[in-house]
Amino acid sequence: MDIASAGKLWDAEPGWLNTASYGLPPRRAFEELQAVLAEWRHGSGDWKPWDASVGRARAAFARLVGAPAADVTVGSTVSQIMGTVATALPPGARVVVPEVEFTSNLFPWAVAAEVVTVPAERLADAVDGATAAVAFSLVQSATGDVAPLRDIVEAAKAHDALVIADGSQACGWLPVGVEGLDVLACAAYKWLMAPRGAAFGYLSPRLRERMRPLSAGWYAGADEGGSFYGPPLRLAPDARAFDLSPAWFSYVGAAPAIELLNDLGVERIREHDVALANRFRAGLGLEPSDSAIVSVDAPGERLAAAGIRAAVRAGRVRASFHVYTTAGDVDRALDALS
Repeated sequence: MDIASAGKLWDAEPGWLNTASYGLPPRRAFEELQAVLAEWRHGSGDWKPWDASVGRARAAFARLVGAPAADVTVGSTVSQIMGTVATALPPGARVVVPEVEFTSNLFPWAVAAEVVTVPAERLADAVDGATAAVAFSLVQSATGDVAPLRDIVEAAKAHDALVIADGSQACGWLPVGVEGLDVLACAAYKWLMAPRGAAFGYLSPRLRERMRPLSAGWYAGADEGGSFYGPPLRLAPDARAFDLSPAWFSYVGAAPAIELLNDLGVERIREHDVALANRFRAGLGLEPSDSAIVSVDAPGERLAAAGIRAAVRAGRVRASFHVYTTAGDVDRALDALS
């Protein structure tokens, strides 16, 4: 199926240009979730099939980013995952972060370490021998800027610093891999189009050796079914040791949504999304870019009046384009701004 035809798998109303705030579920994900909610309402089913969705979603995310499923932990939010990652830092550790970074990937380091902020374009240059970790977003939330990942990874490798990436605004439209990364955390309710409450984290083996599973519970046990009660501590030998007991319904929606992304192919989705973003940019007299997010100084009230749903971040209109966005959506927005 080509990407243009794939739009029929969603029920998006015209004018949704706000995936960077939250993504819209494919019909299959919505229907699976509704079936489970009906079971919950009536007490007509067991929770174990709901829990199987967690394994499906973990495997689908691992495939999406080219990681072994054993290296992927499940959680609820990026900040929760990052807060646990922070246990790997020694006292007084120095973490380099961009000046404009979403606080889910800033506050956990400010709590646990010394944070040094620099302009995003200078991030790689700021990594030195005193740097314990560099933390950044693969795609910046407010601007849509794509991070120079290769430069950052090379700088961190030269100084043996951890590389910690937030993929929440990248995974799902931008081809992403975990090579060179120690952490890739992702909230699933944006470009992965899942209900809010599901999040994933790739944790490299060398990082996990330094981490402490502060939120360990039955779901982090080596044998989940045998970890309900009593000592001794018996954690999973892989990234599951850092699992948060999952919000099942969020993963019921996440599994089919991420599986569909894999079926469609992220590279094809990127081409579709960026082409629409550049159509929007061209209509505003802007040069093309490499991002599915466009930040512009424009009268957002005109978009709202025309039924276009976008966001305002850092005082600018932020429009974002995903697999269910059409050329008609873009042209409607341009007409409203003309």
